[in-house]
Amino acid sequence: MSTAITMASMSTYAILGCGSVGHAVAEELEDEGKDVLIIDMDEGRVEALRDQDMDARAADIRDASVADTVSDRDVILILSSDVGANEAAVENIRDRGGEQFIVARASDPVSADDLSDIGADVVINPSAVIADSALRALETGELEFKTGKLAEVIDGTGTRLAILTSPSPSPDSIASAVALQAIARSRDVEADIVYEGEIGIQENRAFVNLLGIDLLSRSDVELDQYDTIALVDHSQAAEATVDRPVDVYIDHAEPEIEYDARFEDIRPNIASSSTILTKYIQEFDIKLSEQVATALLYGIRAETLDFKRDTTPADLTAAAYLYPFVNHDTLEQVESPSMSPETLDVLAEAIRNREVQGSHLVSNAGFVRDRDALAQAAQHLLNLEGITTTAVFAITEDTIYLAARSKDIRMNIGGVLEDAFGDIGEAKGHSTDATVEIPLGIFTGIETNEENRDTLLQLTEEAVRRKLFNAMGVETSDGNGN
Repeated sequence: MSTAITMASMSTYAILGCGSVGHAVAEELEDEGKDVLIIDMDEGRVEALRDQDMDARAADIRDASVADTVSDRDVILILSSDVGANEAAVENIRDRGGEQFIVARASDPVSADDLSDIGADVVINPSAVIADSALRALETGELEFKTGKLAEVIDGTGTRLAILTSPSPSPDSIASAVALQAIARSRDVEADIVYEGEIGIQENRAFVNLLGIDLLSRSDVELDQYDTIALVDHSQAAEATVDRPVDVYIDHAEPEIEYDARFEDIRPNIASSSTILTKYIQEFDIKLSEQVATALLYGIRAETLDFKRDTTPADLTAAAYLYPFVNHDTLEQVESPSMSPETLDVLAEAIRNREVQGSHLVSNAGFVRDRDALAQAAQHLLNLEGITTTAVFAITEDTIYLAARSKDIRMNIGGVLEDAFGDIGEAKGHSTDATVEIPLGIFTGIETNEENRDTLLQLTEEAVRRKLFNAMGVETSDGNGN
């Protein structure tokens, strides 16, 4: 039987050691109509409790006889400020064979471990409880303050608000923008979501299409038409994406560029920007639409690799809040889109050309038109038995593009790509997924044309494989890293 079920059926309580903490607990239980017995060695305190019509008795909780007195009680709270007395009480109850649910008070982590070892089911440390409560109050107060400041900026919008996603936006960036748009509209401010680059892999396109998210291409808008500019999830932008002051900046990572926005909320201790925006949705007390809830939950799941990467309690709490409002059929379709013929061809080519060293797989997909197919191929190859890290590369026009994935907790694949190609290309990503783009001419010294295709492919394959395996600390097939 689970603790939750057991606790639900319990109805009688004993409090051993009734200082200020025990007194407060006793009053709460009495108010709830519980049957409470209080035992304390201070006779004056016992008399005062009896004056309040509480069932209180005078005894030293160290005495073995106390275990007999409380033998008919379901829950025993041992809350004396004397930790030694608390330990003696726990030992006496357990030595008697008592199976009651015991909550005991500790004074520090060492005494907490000792109490657990001798049989306490739950151990509380008042100092830690107070500290946690203070931190929660601080977090709540800070969020309330920031919500007011964000409202001021949004309410100050005269015409329209432009919400800029990250370049070639991720689901987390798009979902964050959708949530900020919903907040703006709840305050009668119209907002457009603007992106530049491309909507990436098939899952991302399915995400936008199935949820009916309206996005405007940066090439189709003039930012001068907007009097308020917001950036969400922009930390990986290597250069400024706007040439005018930014009004709102929200991100879960420190940006490479200082935007000096009128309103900023940057929280590196949270895994996704969607989590931050979920907190604001709650604080603004906005009625969640199915679209916004589904977008935010997918944003969190995508950014945390379905809660397997850098997930924090805040991300889990946000996901739990969103879950009842989500269209789960749509979410399933987003997470399992059909594979395009080109992606299937790229995956087949990557399987044919794979080289495996230990648990690391590197493959060349040749010449491709859709570089997003490489990321999908890398993800699918990660499902092969014994494989923990994959990297798939190809030539796209005048660029070598490489996508890598890893589930090896010892390897930071983003760091591996930076080490291998950072001096000649641009590496982006995380510890578990990353990409790199390398100008083909710099890498090979050969012009890109039809006659040189085979030579380019051969040079690229040899050099990329060698540099990758070396950066991974893996010897290549000839045994000496060449």
